[in-house]
Amino acid sequence: MMMITPPPLTGGGLGGGGPCPHFDACGGCTLHHLADTTYIEHKNTLLATALRRAGFTDVVLSPPARTGRGERRRMDLAVRRTPEGVQLGLHRERSTDIVDLTTCLVLHPTLVALLPLLRDLLRRLQAFRREASVIANLLDSGPDVLLRTDAPFALSDRLALTEFARAQSLPRIAWAQGNDEPEPIVVLHPPTTILSGTTITPPPGAFLQASASGEAAIIDTVLTALPAKGRVAELFAGCGTITFAMVQRARITAWEGDAPSVSALRNAANHAGLAGRIEATHRDLARQPLQAKELAPFAAVVLDPPFAGAASQVALIAAAKVPVVIYVNCNPATLSRDARFLHQSGYRLQSATPIDQFLWSARLESVCVFTSAPAARRPTYRAPIPHSPA
Repeated sequence: MMMITPPPLTGGGLGGGGPCPHFDACGGCTLHHLADTTYIEHKNTLLATALRRAGFTDVVLSPPARTGRGERRRMDLAVRRTPEGVQLGLHRERSTDIVDLTTCLVLHPTLVALLPLLRDLLRRLQAFRREASVIANLLDSGPDVLLRTDAPFALSDRLALTEFARAQSLPRIAWAQGNDEPEPIVVLHPPTTILSGTTITPPPGAFLQASASGEAAIIDTVLTALPAKGRVAELFAGCGTITFAMVQRARITAWEGDAPSVSALRNAANHAGLAGRIEATHRDLARQPLQAKELAPFAAVVLDPPFAGAASQVALIAAAKVPVVIYVNCNPATLSRDARFLHQSGYRLQSATPIDQFLWSARLESVCVFTSAPAARRPTYRAPIPHSPA
Protein backbone atom coordinates (compact mmCIF):
# COMPACT_ATOMS: atom_id res chain seq x y z
CA MET A 1 0.00 0.00 0.00
CA MET A 2 1.20 3.48 -0.84
CA MET A 3 2.29 5.35 2.26
CA ILE A 4 2.80 9.09 2.29
CA THR A 5 4.54 10.00 5.52
CA PRO A 6 5.51 13.56 6.43
CA PRO A 7 8.41 14.42 8.69
CA PRO A 8 7.59 13.40 12.28
CA LEU A 9 5.87 16.03 14.35
CA THR A 10 7.68 17.21 17.44
CA GLY A 11 7.12 19.63 20.27
CA GLY A 12 3.44 18.89 20.85
CA GLY A 13 2.74 18.07 17.22
CA LEU A 14 3.80 21.49 15.95
CA GLY A 15 6.58 20.27 13.70
CA GLY A 16 9.84 21.91 12.72
CA GLY A 17 8.06 24.87 11.12
CA GLY A 18 6.79 26.19 14.45
CA PRO A 19 3.27 26.68 15.77
CA CYS A 20 0.41 28.18 13.78
CA PRO A 21 -0.33 31.76 14.89
CA HIS A 22 -4.06 31.10 14.47
CA PHE A 23 -4.25 27.97 16.64
CA ASP A 24 -6.94 28.18 19.36
CA ALA A 25 -8.79 30.80 17.27
CA CYS A 26 -9.27 29.10 13.88
CA GLY A 27 -11.75 26.23 13.87
CA GLY A 28 -9.69 24.16 11.44
CA CYS A 29 -6.71 22.52 13.14
CA THR A 30 -8.20 21.56 16.50
CA LEU A 31 -5.65 18.75 17.04
CA HIS A 32 -2.59 20.85 16.22
CA HIS A 33 -1.32 20.64 19.81
CA LEU A 34 -1.10 16.84 20.05
CA ALA A 35 2.16 14.91 19.97
CA ASP A 36 2.50 12.73 16.88
CA THR A 37 1.93 9.35 18.52
CA THR A 38 -1.10 10.61 20.43
CA TYR A 39 -2.44 12.28 17.29
CA ILE A 40 -2.23 9.13 15.15
CA GLU A 41 -3.69 6.97 17.91
CA HIS A 42 -6.62 9.38 18.11
CA LYS A 43 -7.25 9.25 14.35
CA ASN A 44 -7.04 5.44 14.33
CA THR A 45 -9.44 5.27 17.26
CA LEU A 46 -12.00 7.38 15.38
CA LEU A 47 -12.17 4.79 12.60
CA ALA A 48 -12.01 1.69 14.80
CA THR A 49 -14.72 3.01 17.11
CA ALA A 50 -16.99 3.89 14.18
CA LEU A 51 -16.75 0.36 12.79
CA ARG A 52 -17.28 -1.29 16.17
CA ARG A 53 -20.40 0.79 16.70
CA ALA A 54 -21.63 -0.49 13.33
CA GLY A 55 -21.31 -4.03 14.68
CA PHE A 56 -17.91 -5.12 13.37
CA THR A 57 -16.15 -6.43 16.47
CA ASP A 58 -12.87 -7.67 15.01
CA VAL A 59 -11.49 -4.45 13.55
CA VAL A 60 -7.89 -4.50 12.34
CA LEU A 61 -6.76 -1.27 10.70
CA SER A 62 -4.22 -1.01 7.92
CA PRO A 63 -1.33 1.39 8.60
CA PRO A 64 -2.51 4.99 8.13
CA ALA A 65 -1.68 6.90 4.98
CA ARG A 66 -0.62 10.41 5.93
CA THR A 67 -0.21 13.79 4.29
CA GLY A 68 2.03 16.53 5.61
CA ARG A 69 1.84 20.26 6.08
CA GLY A 70 1.55 22.48 3.04
CA GLU A 71 -0.22 19.86 0.89
CA ARG A 72 -3.87 20.99 1.00
CA ARG A 73 -4.80 22.06 -2.53
CA ARG A 74 -8.29 23.33 -1.89
CA MET A 75 -9.41 26.25 0.25
CA ASP A 76 -12.98 27.30 1.02
CA LEU A 77 -12.93 30.59 2.92
CA ALA A 78 -15.54 32.96 4.31
CA VAL A 79 -15.29 36.70 3.65
CA ARG A 80 -16.84 39.63 5.53
CA ARG A 81 -16.56 43.39 5.06
CA THR A 82 -16.24 45.28 8.35
CA PRO A 83 -15.47 48.90 9.27
CA GLU A 84 -11.90 47.76 9.99
CA GLY A 85 -11.45 46.12 6.57
CA VAL A 86 -12.00 42.78 4.83
CA GLN A 87 -11.83 39.57 6.85
CA LEU A 88 -10.83 36.47 4.88
CA GLY A 89 -10.46 33.11 6.55
CA LEU A 90 -12.15 30.28 8.44
CA HIS A 91 -14.82 30.50 11.08
CA ARG A 92 -13.95 30.14 14.72
CA GLU A 93 -15.05 26.81 16.14
CA ARG A 94 -18.82 26.85 16.79
CA SER A 95 -19.06 30.50 15.78
CA THR A 96 -19.90 32.70 12.81
CA ASP A 97 -16.89 34.92 13.58
CA ILE A 98 -14.17 34.82 10.92
CA VAL A 99 -10.51 34.35 11.80
CA ASP A 100 -8.62 36.62 9.40
CA LEU A 101 -5.90 34.31 8.09
CA THR A 102 -2.40 35.61 7.50
CA THR A 103 -0.97 32.15 6.90
CA CYS A 104 -1.95 28.47 7.05
CA LEU A 105 0.41 25.58 7.73
CA VAL A 106 -1.94 23.11 6.03
CA LEU A 107 -2.53 24.92 2.72
CA HIS A 108 -0.21 24.62 -0.24
CA PRO A 109 2.14 27.64 -0.33
CA THR A 110 0.71 28.71 -3.69
CA LEU A 111 -2.70 29.18 -2.07
CA VAL A 112 -1.27 30.83 1.04
CA ALA A 113 0.41 33.41 -1.19
CA LEU A 114 -3.00 34.36 -2.61
CA LEU A 115 -4.51 35.29 0.77
CA PRO A 116 -3.37 38.95 1.01
CA LEU A 117 -3.89 39.44 -2.71
CA LEU A 118 -7.46 38.14 -2.57
CA ARG A 119 -8.18 40.32 0.46
CA ASP A 120 -7.09 43.41 -1.46
CA LEU A 121 -9.07 42.34 -4.55
CA LEU A 122 -12.26 41.77 -2.58
CA ARG A 123 -11.95 45.13 -0.88
CA ARG A 124 -12.28 46.79 -4.32
CA LEU A 125 -15.27 44.77 -5.64
CA GLN A 126 -18.66 46.48 -5.87
CA ALA A 127 -20.31 43.06 -6.00
CA PHE A 128 -19.14 42.43 -2.44
CA ARG A 129 -21.05 44.44 0.15
CA ARG A 130 -21.16 42.42 3.35
CA GLU A 131 -20.69 38.64 2.91
CA ALA A 132 -18.83 36.55 0.35
CA SER A 133 -16.88 33.32 -0.04
CA VAL A 134 -13.82 32.15 -1.95
CA ILE A 135 -13.13 28.63 -3.19
CA ALA A 136 -9.79 27.93 -4.83
CA ASN A 137 -8.71 24.59 -6.27
CA LEU A 138 -5.04 24.23 -7.07
CA LEU A 139 -5.19 22.52 -10.46
CA ASP A 140 -2.23 21.40 -12.52
CA SER A 141 -2.76 24.55 -14.61
CA GLY A 142 -2.80 26.83 -11.55
CA PRO A 143 -5.28 28.09 -8.92
CA ASP A 144 -8.87 28.00 -10.14
CA VAL A 145 -10.91 30.60 -8.22
CA LEU A 146 -14.65 30.86 -7.58
CA LEU A 147 -16.04 33.96 -5.88
CA ARG A 148 -19.57 34.12 -4.44
CA THR A 149 -20.72 37.60 -3.48
CA ASP A 150 -23.89 39.25 -2.20
CA ALA A 151 -24.48 41.92 -4.86
CA PRO A 152 -24.69 42.18 -8.66
CA PHE A 153 -21.52 42.22 -10.72
CA ALA A 154 -20.29 45.53 -12.15
CA LEU A 155 -18.14 46.28 -15.19
CA SER A 156 -15.40 47.57 -12.91
CA ASP A 157 -15.45 44.20 -11.11
CA ARG A 158 -14.93 42.35 -14.39
CA LEU A 159 -11.94 44.54 -15.20
CA ALA A 160 -10.51 44.03 -11.71
CA LEU A 161 -10.81 40.24 -11.94
CA THR A 162 -9.25 40.16 -15.39
CA GLU A 163 -6.30 42.23 -14.18
CA PHE A 164 -5.96 40.00 -11.10
CA ALA A 165 -6.01 36.79 -13.13
CA ARG A 166 -3.32 38.08 -15.46
CA ALA A 167 -1.12 39.33 -12.62
CA GLN A 168 -1.33 36.01 -10.75
CA SER A 169 -1.37 33.71 -13.82
CA LEU A 170 -4.71 32.19 -12.83
CA PRO A 171 -6.33 29.98 -15.47
CA ARG A 172 -9.90 30.98 -14.55
CA ILE A 173 -11.93 33.14 -12.21
CA ALA A 174 -15.65 32.40 -11.94
CA TRP A 175 -18.30 34.36 -10.07
CA ALA A 176 -21.80 33.83 -8.74
CA GLN A 177 -24.22 35.91 -6.73
CA GLY A 178 -25.32 33.93 -3.70
CA ASN A 179 -26.14 30.34 -4.61
CA ASP A 180 -26.64 30.99 -8.34
CA GLU A 181 -24.80 28.89 -10.91
CA PRO A 182 -21.24 30.22 -11.40
CA GLU A 183 -20.24 31.91 -14.64
CA PRO A 184 -16.67 32.24 -15.88
CA ILE A 185 -15.62 35.88 -15.76
CA VAL A 186 -12.14 35.40 -17.18
CA VAL A 187 -10.45 32.34 -18.67
CA LEU A 188 -6.83 32.96 -19.61
CA HIS A 189 -5.99 29.35 -20.37
CA PRO A 190 -7.76 26.00 -19.90
CA PRO A 191 -8.30 25.21 -16.20
CA THR A 192 -7.23 21.58 -16.26
CA THR A 193 -5.89 18.90 -13.99
CA ILE A 194 -4.83 15.30 -14.61
CA LEU A 195 -6.61 12.39 -12.95
CA SER A 196 -4.79 9.07 -13.39
CA GLY A 197 -3.45 10.15 -16.77
CA THR A 198 -6.67 11.72 -18.06
CA THR A 199 -6.96 15.48 -18.43
CA ILE A 200 -10.19 17.00 -17.15
CA THR A 201 -11.61 20.51 -16.96
CA PRO A 202 -13.48 20.58 -13.64
CA PRO A 203 -16.34 23.05 -13.14
CA PRO A 204 -15.69 26.10 -10.91
CA GLY A 205 -15.50 25.14 -7.25
CA ALA A 206 -15.61 21.43 -8.07
CA PHE A 207 -15.03 18.83 -5.38
CA LEU A 208 -11.52 17.41 -5.59
CA GLN A 209 -9.64 15.38 -3.00
CA ALA A 210 -7.95 17.66 -0.47
CA SER A 211 -4.39 16.63 -1.34
CA ALA A 212 -2.58 14.83 -4.13
CA SER A 213 -1.05 12.33 -1.70
CA GLY A 214 -4.44 11.68 -0.08
CA GLU A 215 -5.93 11.09 -3.52
CA ALA A 216 -3.14 8.67 -4.37
CA ALA A 217 -3.68 6.71 -1.14
CA ILE A 218 -7.43 6.46 -1.76
CA ILE A 219 -6.89 5.24 -5.31
CA ASP A 220 -4.25 2.72 -4.28
CA THR A 221 -6.54 1.25 -1.62
CA VAL A 222 -9.55 1.11 -3.94
CA LEU A 223 -7.63 -0.58 -6.75
CA THR A 224 -6.25 -3.19 -4.36
CA ALA A 225 -9.80 -4.08 -3.30
CA LEU A 226 -11.39 -4.32 -6.77
CA PRO A 227 -12.43 -7.82 -7.85
CA ALA A 228 -10.52 -9.35 -10.75
CA LYS A 229 -13.59 -9.51 -12.98
CA GLY A 230 -16.94 -7.84 -13.37
CA ARG A 231 -18.47 -4.41 -13.85
CA VAL A 232 -18.09 -1.71 -11.23
CA ALA A 233 -20.72 0.80 -10.13
CA GLU A 234 -19.32 4.08 -8.84
CA LEU A 235 -21.65 6.31 -6.82
CA PHE A 236 -21.00 9.98 -6.05
CA ALA A 237 -18.31 9.91 -8.73
CA GLY A 238 -17.64 13.66 -8.86
CA CYS A 239 -15.39 14.62 -11.77
CA GLY A 240 -13.82 11.16 -11.95
CA THR A 241 -11.05 11.16 -9.36
CA ILE A 242 -11.46 7.42 -8.78
CA THR A 243 -13.20 6.66 -12.09
CA PHE A 244 -10.19 7.23 -14.30
CA ALA A 245 -8.02 5.08 -12.06
CA MET A 246 -10.47 2.15 -12.05
CA VAL A 247 -11.20 2.20 -15.78
CA GLN A 248 -7.88 0.52 -16.49
CA ARG A 249 -9.18 -2.49 -14.56
CA ALA A 250 -12.92 -2.62 -15.29
CA ARG A 251 -15.84 -1.06 -17.09
CA ILE A 252 -17.31 1.68 -14.93
CA THR A 253 -20.88 2.90 -14.64
CA ALA A 254 -20.73 6.15 -12.70
CA TRP A 255 -23.49 8.23 -11.10
CA GLU A 256 -23.15 11.78 -9.76
CA GLY A 257 -25.68 14.34 -8.55
CA ASP A 258 -23.85 17.47 -9.67
CA ALA A 259 -24.61 18.05 -13.36
CA PRO A 260 -21.49 20.13 -14.18
CA SER A 261 -19.27 17.45 -12.64
CA VAL A 262 -20.96 14.74 -14.71
CA SER A 263 -20.38 16.81 -17.85
CA ALA A 264 -16.71 17.26 -16.96
CA LEU A 265 -16.30 13.52 -16.38
CA ARG A 266 -18.11 12.59 -19.58
CA ASN A 267 -16.21 15.11 -21.71
CA ALA A 268 -12.86 13.96 -20.35
CA ALA A 269 -13.75 10.32 -20.99
CA ASN A 270 -14.79 11.08 -24.56
CA HIS A 271 -11.62 13.05 -25.29
CA ALA A 272 -9.50 10.25 -23.85
CA GLY A 273 -11.24 7.60 -25.96
CA LEU A 274 -12.81 5.96 -22.89
CA ALA A 275 -16.48 6.43 -23.79
CA GLY A 276 -16.87 2.69 -24.30
CA ARG A 277 -15.53 1.90 -20.82
CA ILE A 278 -17.08 4.71 -18.77
CA GLU A 279 -20.79 5.48 -18.65
CA ALA A 280 -21.54 8.64 -16.64
CA THR A 281 -25.10 9.47 -15.53
CA HIS A 282 -26.53 12.49 -13.72
CA ARG A 283 -28.66 11.37 -10.79
CA ASP A 284 -29.32 12.80 -7.34
CA LEU A 285 -28.62 9.73 -5.23
CA ALA A 286 -29.94 11.36 -2.07
CA ARG A 287 -33.40 11.84 -3.60
CA GLN A 288 -33.31 8.95 -6.05
CA PRO A 289 -30.94 6.22 -4.80
CA LEU A 290 -30.19 3.28 -7.03
CA GLN A 291 -32.56 0.41 -6.35
CA ALA A 292 -31.42 -3.10 -5.47
CA LYS A 293 -32.35 -4.47 -8.89
CA GLU A 294 -30.21 -1.77 -10.55
CA LEU A 295 -27.22 -2.68 -8.39
CA ALA A 296 -27.54 -6.46 -8.62
CA PRO A 297 -25.55 -6.90 -11.89
CA PHE A 298 -22.37 -5.31 -10.50
CA ALA A 299 -19.41 -7.16 -9.03
CA ALA A 300 -18.49 -4.18 -6.87
CA VAL A 301 -19.82 -0.82 -5.74
CA VAL A 302 -17.46 2.06 -4.97
CA LEU A 303 -19.01 5.05 -3.25
CA ASP A 304 -17.57 8.32 -1.98
CA PRO A 305 -20.54 10.28 -0.57
CA PRO A 306 -20.49 13.76 0.95
CA PHE A 307 -20.02 14.46 4.68
CA ALA A 308 -23.64 13.53 5.44
CA GLY A 309 -23.07 9.99 4.19
CA ALA A 310 -25.49 7.86 2.16
CA ALA A 311 -27.82 5.96 4.49
CA SER A 312 -30.62 5.45 1.95
CA GLN A 313 -28.23 4.30 -0.74
CA VAL A 314 -26.19 1.97 1.49
CA ALA A 315 -29.40 0.29 2.68
CA LEU A 316 -30.20 -0.57 -0.93
CA ILE A 317 -26.64 -1.72 -1.63
CA ALA A 318 -26.97 -4.07 1.33
CA ALA A 319 -30.31 -5.34 0.03
CA ALA A 320 -28.76 -6.00 -3.39
CA LYS A 321 -26.00 -8.17 -1.87
CA VAL A 322 -23.34 -6.68 -4.14
CA PRO A 323 -20.27 -8.92 -3.54
CA VAL A 324 -17.79 -6.11 -2.79
CA VAL A 325 -18.56 -2.68 -1.33
CA ILE A 326 -15.73 -0.15 -1.18
CA TYR A 327 -16.76 2.81 0.95
CA VAL A 328 -14.65 6.00 0.81
CA ASN A 329 -15.73 8.17 3.73
CA CYS A 330 -14.73 11.49 5.33
CA ASN A 331 -16.95 11.34 8.43
CA PRO A 332 -16.60 8.43 10.89
CA ALA A 333 -20.04 9.17 12.39
CA THR A 334 -21.88 8.62 9.11
CA LEU A 335 -19.64 5.68 8.26
CA SER A 336 -20.76 4.01 11.50
CA ARG A 337 -24.43 4.62 10.71
CA ASP A 338 -24.18 3.47 7.10
CA ALA A 339 -21.94 0.46 7.75
CA ARG A 340 -24.51 -0.93 10.16
CA PHE A 341 -26.76 -1.74 7.19
CA LEU A 342 -23.95 -3.82 5.73
CA HIS A 343 -23.25 -5.61 9.01
CA GLN A 344 -26.92 -6.45 9.49
CA SER A 345 -27.04 -7.87 5.96
CA GLY A 346 -24.16 -10.23 6.64
CA TYR A 347 -21.27 -8.30 5.15
CA ARG A 348 -17.81 -8.80 6.58
CA LEU A 349 -15.18 -6.13 7.02
CA GLN A 350 -12.30 -7.03 4.70
CA SER A 351 -10.04 -4.03 5.38
CA ALA A 352 -10.12 -0.54 6.87
CA THR A 353 -7.54 2.10 5.99
CA PRO A 354 -7.35 5.49 7.74
CA ILE A 355 -6.16 8.28 5.43
CA ASP A 356 -5.14 11.42 7.30
CA GLN A 357 -5.45 14.00 4.54
CA PHE A 358 -7.23 16.51 6.80
CA LEU A 359 -4.12 17.28 8.80
CA TRP A 360 -4.68 18.34 12.45
CA SER A 361 -8.47 18.48 12.01
CA ALA A 362 -11.04 16.30 13.75
CA ARG A 363 -12.04 14.86 10.36
CA LEU A 364 -10.72 11.58 8.99
CA GLU A 365 -10.80 10.09 5.51
CA SER A 366 -10.98 6.32 5.27
CA VAL A 367 -11.46 3.49 2.80
CA CYS A 368 -13.35 0.47 4.12
CA VAL A 369 -13.87 -2.71 2.11
CA PHE A 370 -16.84 -4.97 2.85
CA THR A 371 -17.52 -8.37 1.30
CA SER A 372 -20.82 -10.19 1.19
CA ALA A 373 -21.05 -13.47 3.08
CA PRO A 374 -21.79 -16.66 1.08
CA ALA A 375 -25.49 -17.10 0.46
CA ALA A 376 -25.85 -20.09 2.79
CA ARG A 377 -24.50 -18.10 5.70
CA ARG A 378 -26.40 -14.86 5.15
CA PRO A 379 -28.85 -13.80 7.88
CA THR A 380 -32.47 -13.24 6.98
CA TYR A 381 -32.30 -9.50 7.74
CA ARG A 382 -33.50 -7.31 4.90
CA ALA A 383 -32.38 -3.67 4.85
CA PRO A 384 -35.31 -1.23 4.68
CA ILE A 385 -35.87 0.36 1.29
CA PRO A 386 -36.45 4.08 1.76
CA HIS A 387 -39.03 5.93 -0.29
CA SER A 388 -37.82 8.68 -2.60
CA PRO A 389 -39.49 12.08 -2.04
CA ALA A 390 -42.31 12.85 -4.42
